[in-house]
Amino acid sequence: MPRPVMPLVAKDVSSFARSLGRELEACDGAPGHVQLLNMLTRSAGYRNYQHFRAQAEAGARLDREPPAPEPADLVKVERIVRYFDTAGRLVRWPKKASHRLPCLWALWVRFPAGRTLSEAEVNGLLEAGHLFGDPALLRRAMVDAGLATRTADCRQYRRVERRPPAEALAVIRRVLRRTPRALVETA
Repeated sequence: MPRPVMPLVAKDVSSFARSLGRELEACDGAPGHVQLLNMLTRSAGYRNYQHFRAQAEAGARLDREPPAPEPADLVKVERIVRYFDTAGRLVRWPKKASHRLPCLWALWVRFPAGRTLSEAEVNGLLEAGHLFGDPALLRRAMVDAGLATRTADCRQYRRVERRPPAEALAVIRRVLRRTPRALVETA
């Protein structure tokens, strides 16, 4: 069975070399194969070789292309994408708080940029994007997360324009692949 090719990317060669040098100095004698793998991957910013390998394998399973230049926890992205069905709709509300925000970003994409929406319009967009029947929960969560604003009487909503973090971008990319284009109004 051939070994999988996993490219190791170091953003800054100088800091990579400095970190690797410190690792080698701290080693007693010549490092073994596993120790050297751990040193190399730690120098590139991973916890150890297993962390690097899990990230590379998750990226390969998600989209068969190298990881994005921005660091995103691809194992976490892979778990979050499972909350969405094959049509790109949120099947259930995540129990983990750290999984909720990337899911909200995937719904945020459905909101048209620069437009004020009524509560009914927001409900329509959210109902098309989820299956558990609670648009009020999603509206509140989006406002609380700073992804949308609303008037004091809760009648008008507006998408807040800002760049999603790396993990949210990775989730959005994968969910958009599943979502019919007619349902998504991108900025």
